[in-house]
Amino acid sequence: MTTDTPSVLIVEDEPDLANLYAAWLEEVCAVQTASDGTDALAAIDESIDVVLLDRRMPGLSGSTVLETIRERDLECRVAMVTAVEPDFEIIEMGFDDYLIKPVSQDELVAVIDQLLLRSSYDEQLREFFALASKKALLDDQKSRAERRSSQEYAELEDRLAVLRVEVDDTMQELLAQDGYRQLCRDITGNSVVQE
Repeated sequence: MTTDTPSVLIVEDEPDLANLYAAWLEEVCAVQTASDGTDALAAIDESIDVVLLDRRMPGLSGSTVLETIRERDLECRVAMVTAVEPDFEIIEMGFDDYLIKPVSQDELVAVIDQLLLRSSYDEQLREFFALASKKALLDDQKSRAERRSSQEYAELEDRLAVLRVEVDDTMQELLAQDGYRQLCRDITGNSVVQE
């Protein structure tokens, strides 16, 4: 996420629907709209946190826009918001979530919240593992006395402890969402996810 207020791009070729989604989200997000795939690709940059992407549009399809987003390695999350019923071809598509129209305001807000939480979790894990690797290297290369006398090492240990709590808290938030709980069950193959 780039700011405290998430930035959402709505890509929808039906103006009334795009305006409705924007009105629903404007109190909780910085909202931009694009009416077709070409406008969407021009609007998408590192400042966009979430893209709500229609799949079937004239010109560039949502699928093509999605492929281009992934080719550019943009870190935004993408939720397809479409009337297209999913089929097995979705397995190869790089979206983060899929909503079938019609959708409610609650559904849009919930999917944005979940995608932002997943992004936060990813960032926390990335930082945690990077710091844990540095700690492991220092543990291997420096004596206990050297580590104890280092202010930088003490700060590293403190940051790892804080991150461990943040990662755990974020995971608990994700698990509190029923859809994410099912995803975790699918990943682990367990019928019960530990809380």
